[in-house]
Amino acid sequence: MTDDEQSRRRRAIYRAAHRGTKEMDWLLGRYAETAVAGMSLEGLARFERLIGLPDPEIYDMIFNPQLSSGTGYGDLIAELRGFHGLQRD
Repeated sequence: MTDDEQSRRRRAIYRAAHRGTKEMDWLLGRYAETAVAGMSLEGLARFERLIGLPDPEIYDMIFNPQLSSGTGYGDLIAELRGFHGLQRD
């Protein structure tokens, strides 16, 4: 793994855990701490795009997963929901 890849992974974990709302810090941060290290570069890029979205939009996709269909984040949202033990839809 290159230094650039390691830096991107560290940055993604930090950004996921320091969003500004406690709920999203917890939901995304805990997931990132566990999952980011094993993500492919494509998966990492998708996660980086997801955490670039506003908190309310991500929150809605997590708790109303049907909203994530057609966004390109459906599989990632399903994985995140599974990580937190939320019922799969």
